Amino acid sequence: MNKTLLLVDGSSYLYRAFHAMPDMRNAQGEPTGALYGVINMLRRLRSDHKADYIACVFDARGKTFRDDLYVEYKANRASMPEDLGRQIEPIFQAVRALGWPVIAVEGVEADDVIGTLAVQARALDVHTIVSTGDKDLAQLVNDHVTLVNTMSSETLDPPRVLEKFGVPPDRIVDYLMLTGDTVDNVPGVEKVGPKTAAKWITQYGSIEALIAQADGVKGVAGENLRKAISNFPLTRELLTVKLDCDLSAHVKDLEALRPAEPDNVALTGLYERYGFRTWLRDVTGDTERVPEGDARMPDGPPPAPVETNYQTIQDWAGFDRWLEKIRAAELVALDTETTSLSEMEARIVGISLAVAPGEACYIPLAHRSMDSGEQLPLEEVLARLKPWLEDDKAPKLLHNAKYDTHVFANADISLRGVAHDTMLQAYVLESHRGVGLQDLAKRWLGREGVTYESICGKGAKQIGFDEVAIDIAAQYSSEDSDFTLQVHQVLYPKIEADAKLKCIYDIEMPASRVLTIIERNGVAIDAAALGRQSHALGQKMIEMEAKAYELAGQPFNLNSPKQLGEILFGKLGLPVVKKTASGAPSTDEDVLSKLAQDYPLPATLMEYRGVSKLKSTYTDKLPKMINPATNRVHTRYSQAAVVTGRLASSDPNLQNIPVRTAEGRQVREAFVAPAGRQIVSADYSQIELRIMAHLSGDENLLSAFARGDDVHRATGGEIFSVKPEDVTSEQRRYAKVINFGLIYGMSAFGLAANLNIGRDAAKLYIDRYFERYPGVARYMENTRQQAREHGYVETVFGRRLWLPEINSPNGPRRQGAERAAINAPMQGTAADLIKLAMVAVQDWLSAEQLGSRIVMQVHDELVLEVPDEELELIRGRLPALMCGVAALDVPLVAEVGSGSNWEQAH
Repeated sequence: MNKTLLLVDGSSYLYRAFHAMPDMRNAQGEPTGALYGVINMLRRLRSDHKADYIACVFDARGKTFRDDLYVEYKANRASMPEDLGRQIEPIFQAVRALGWPVIAVEGVEADDVIGTLAVQARALDVHTIVSTGDKDLAQLVNDHVTLVNTMSSETLDPPRVLEKFGVPPDRIVDYLMLTGDTVDNVPGVEKVGPKTAAKWITQYGSIEALIAQADGVKGVAGENLRKAISNFPLTRELLTVKLDCDLSAHVKDLEALRPAEPDNVALTGLYERYGFRTWLRDVTGDTERVPEGDARMPDGPPPAPVETNYQTIQDWAGFDRWLEKIRAAELVALDTETTSLSEMEARIVGISLAVAPGEACYIPLAHRSMDSGEQLPLEEVLARLKPWLEDDKAPKLLHNAKYDTHVFANADISLRGVAHDTMLQAYVLESHRGVGLQDLAKRWLGREGVTYESICGKGAKQIGFDEVAIDIAAQYSSEDSDFTLQVHQVLYPKIEADAKLKCIYDIEMPASRVLTIIERNGVAIDAAALGRQSHALGQKMIEMEAKAYELAGQPFNLNSPKQLGEILFGKLGLPVVKKTASGAPSTDEDVLSKLAQDYPLPATLMEYRGVSKLKSTYTDKLPKMINPATNRVHTRYSQAAVVTGRLASSDPNLQNIPVRTAEGRQVREAFVAPAGRQIVSADYSQIELRIMAHLSGDENLLSAFARGDDVHRATGGEIFSVKPEDVTSEQRRYAKVINFGLIYGMSAFGLAANLNIGRDAAKLYIDRYFERYPGVARYMENTRQQAREHGYVETVFGRRLWLPEINSPNGPRRQGAERAAINAPMQGTAADLIKLAMVAVQDWLSAEQLGSRIVMQVHDELVLEVPDEELELIRGRLPALMCGVAALDVPLVAEVGSGSNWEQAH
């Protein structure tokens, strides 16, 4: 009887297991789904296939020969999800503990290793079984090689490859050259899919024969074929599995792939930590033993799928029926399909509604695809929906309601009655997890729906939603509304059952409404001033470039890490701080920053990079972002992007404008008020230090704030044992670094580097600080302990800030999570306060029907554009509004300034 080699495409199964399994976590909150899926698959394979030789093959880190052939190879692949990355090392440990040899060869992919081993096995008359989910490996199938897909139970031998793909195994590469491989970003023939590819290969016999007769292939497909022929040599090389890899350093012969006995000691530790009860009992035989890290999914299995009844509304009778349904429903899920992801530019293509699980409809309004079919008139539909859309008493549910509110506003409809938002519900429950609707459906419903990319494509070939066929659009959009309703039914009861989470949700919902107003307000920009600044920055870059050449003793490309490394570490002999993954000396920002303390060229390069970034990101870009319809810039605030509750600003990012340099402050001068108006800035003073005083209850810190002392001077007095009035400016600077550094969990090493002092001196300052402020020390230790026990910390208002790495066995990651645990309650509380302030100020402006408007929210600051006649009123009222949103054990202070531009208002 022939022997058998069983090879597992480990890299394929990592991702498949991660996406196929529900969100499983152990008691410490660590993700375990991919680990569980891979272990389960390997156990099943060993049970189903009694192989003489086995191996689990993974892609090695770093580039392969295909990356050198084609720089765009796999370019469209997203970076590995964080939760999967955290499971890679335990997966490797588990694979080895189960007795599987692990192979990863640099410079080639797992497919190439598998192909080479299969060829070696055939020479020894050993049959190979390859377990994979990768269709590319079908090219290996022959009488000696079989593919099995453990997750789908599919087996592919030569006849079944022909049945599945329409071509035999030896023509799979030809087939893939025509269809392309979107996963690996290998181009094929445009608009040629699997059916056409199989037809051509069958008709002509091979791709070479097809090329020879390409002039006879008619239509658009023929034109596209002829355009693609020049790419075929490259695509063949990219798609062909390499069969002659040098594996001598990894596998001497097949005997090295004999299965090992499972390492039960290692398995026991893994199963205990990650909470796999049944497998732990299998290994130990102890039926009473419960793993400490008992694996858990979110409150049990997802609800059972419901039967769907999705309708496409293309006549008035159907519209009227659904209008009655939504008027009678207690809650309606609503979604818009649009022409753009840019809120201010998006126009409605269609609207979907859901009134019960599985019961949804889609109203196509502005599709322009070839088979659009009948559509109701957009303007008339919106006019008839407008009373319901603007009805405060008609409760509506959306996913990311802020976006849809903008979309309706673009159509002159003021969306009201938004009772719930599933994106914000997910964010309140799990701010560290993805909040996309597809993610939530998979995590909480166990459902996978139609994706936007699957119907519109990606990148340069992506089509607009208005080009999508109505039947496809209807399924996609109805499903979105349906999923939104079902996710709400799972998530909202969890929020309602917890008073703290309900409090946070009651902050986020009004904040979403106000952020929509701020985004639509926009801010005026002086494009001419930015143009002058760009020119000046350009001149400065030329000067710095010349200075860098002089310091280096030769010209070089300042943006080339390779040339820079040769100059710094070769010609100038500067010390190597750290190396890249490939072993070359690193020239990243951290390295240059350290070298800049002692050497002039790195200091010049740092300055050059700062000026270059300022120019490209702001002075060059901001004028291009002025909306021609409003003549203002409209940033986008992402409400559910930062785990601490902070807002993220983009297009443009208003939170990253550097203010420590004169050039950065000049950029803020370009944010202006029109004639007859002023910019007013209201900023919470030392908010995170005040929150630290409140949270820690430290008497000395509370007293300093209660007296209105200069808290940095007070800290300087405590640390340096002098009266506050005798603290020097240098001592105050040290105290300020210590005050802010410690609330970010700064160590003695970090403080020493920051102040450029010895580590012993830094430790002495920290020790003195904690002697004078013992409440802070107690708070920090209690917070770390709470984080370890619960996996999260909380803000003053109850926002949960999850710390998945808090119990990590990886020391640096665990320490990073501990530092985050210290600071997160302060950052999160500050985020809650500014959201409450934003709502309070906007509600007052609206109630008083004032002409002033909030135009920006940046960190702990609100920026308003105020008519001259309202200036004194606004300046007088803002501090009380902002400081009255919460009562802490320390007084809140808001400082207000005004001027013709944002910089002057500071």
